[in-house]
Amino acid sequence: MNMTIPMDNVIALLPEMIIAAFACLVLMFDLMLPQGRKNPLAWFSLAGVALAAFATFRLTHQHISAFADTFQVDPFSNFFKLLFYLIVALVILMSRAYLQQDRIHIGEYYHFILLVLTGMMIMVSATDLMTVYMGLELVSVTLYIMAAMKRYESRSTEAGLKYFVLGSFSSAVLLYGMSLIYGVTGTTNLAAIGAFLGDGVPNSAATVGLIMMVVGLAFKVAAAPFHMWAPDVYEGSPTPITAFMSVAPKAAAFAVILRVMLEAFGGMKSDWEAIFTVIAVLTMAVGAVLALVQTSLKRMLAYSSIGHAGYALIGVVVGDALGTFSVMYYLVIYAVMNLGAFAIIIMLRNQGLMGEELDDLKGLSRTHPWAALFMLVFMFSLAGIPPTAGFIAKFYIFMAAINAGYILLAIAGALLAAVSAYYYIRVIVVMYMQEPETDHVLTAPAGLRLALVFSLLFVIGLGVFPDPLADFAQQAILSF
Repeated sequence: MNMTIPMDNVIALLPEMIIAAFACLVLMFDLMLPQGRKNPLAWFSLAGVALAAFATFRLTHQHISAFADTFQVDPFSNFFKLLFYLIVALVILMSRAYLQQDRIHIGEYYHFILLVLTGMMIMVSATDLMTVYMGLELVSVTLYIMAAMKRYESRSTEAGLKYFVLGSFSSAVLLYGMSLIYGVTGTTNLAAIGAFLGDGVPNSAATVGLIMMVVGLAFKVAAAPFHMWAPDVYEGSPTPITAFMSVAPKAAAFAVILRVMLEAFGGMKSDWEAIFTVIAVLTMAVGAVLALVQTSLKRMLAYSSIGHAGYALIGVVVGDALGTFSVMYYLVIYAVMNLGAFAIIIMLRNQGLMGEELDDLKGLSRTHPWAALFMLVFMFSLAGIPPTAGFIAKFYIFMAAINAGYILLAIAGALLAAVSAYYYIRVIVVMYMQEPETDHVLTAPAGLRLALVFSLLFVIGLGVFPDPLADFAQQAILSF
């Protein structure tokens, strides 16, 4: 029996193997380095991300189907992998000072970050339900641990436990939905499922399986009414992990939703279109309304994250090339501007000042005008105010909906975006129009400053010149 692995399979999986190898090496080097001298682990992790990014970039326009059509490298998956590398690099740069200050084990932290990255990369390349589930569980189980990494703090332990219980339940619902689809179609391959269900013949078992899969995936993107875990988990987790959870797994889950719904359930679009329409409106409403009453910055950004998931779901409802493009563009912009806002919160973290409450920003423009200016730009972008990239991202989402005839959905999104602008502007009012109650002592090491400057230039640059990212996203969906 020939047990050799075809070279195409090795090439297709090379970026994932690089990240997984570096994840293991981080743990080994952590044991070798003396206590208090763990900083090289951050740069070593970044080197692994850079090497994997180079390997992915070489495959940008390749189409490789590997491992019996369960794993695929194509421009669509490579687009999301490059986004993941960017997110992980920014989070690593933001985290170093915070980890030392809050006594979080540095080696474990970078190991888990790279493990989550591996799982997300598998998710976006998966063309089989079992591969999707394998990547999803690698991400989920690792994030359960990361949410509770501040073992000495009760709210972090509570966050990890809540995430584990609710996340396990949602994964079980998703898996049961997959099993129903397999029972109906006799396959777990997305293309084969699409061919079987593409005849348009009603099938109640397939509809139930589809609904259960939608529920499981909606939980992963914190879409209402499956969002209950997000505010408590985001607030209780260490801030860099909250920043990471709010963007990276969400982007991976949206990539899975796009591939699964369009490739496997394209013939049932009338069914899932209605479901996602209701979820999108409810998600935008919950995010906009509940964020208004929050006094915790982390909880406010948690509800903001829920609201932004609703906007992205509009593109999923549209379901055509422009809708897919708008989701991809939106996720990139949202990731960078949200990480920038969290970077300011991390900068405010100091002995005696958590930097997690809205009152902690009082008078920031007087004590640290540059930090206030950065936060102002990120709040404007999250609110969708021109000339920031957030405005362009919302514009593409609403344009996709209008072009496809979803006028009422676009109007609902625009109205709720106007409501959400209130709580972003409230942050600006606190920074610029209230007197400081304490002296802000900001901790801004070189890595954090680099992440902030990059995020600011990214948000402003793509707000003025959106074409480079738009062209790249369009190229990524040509073959999808």
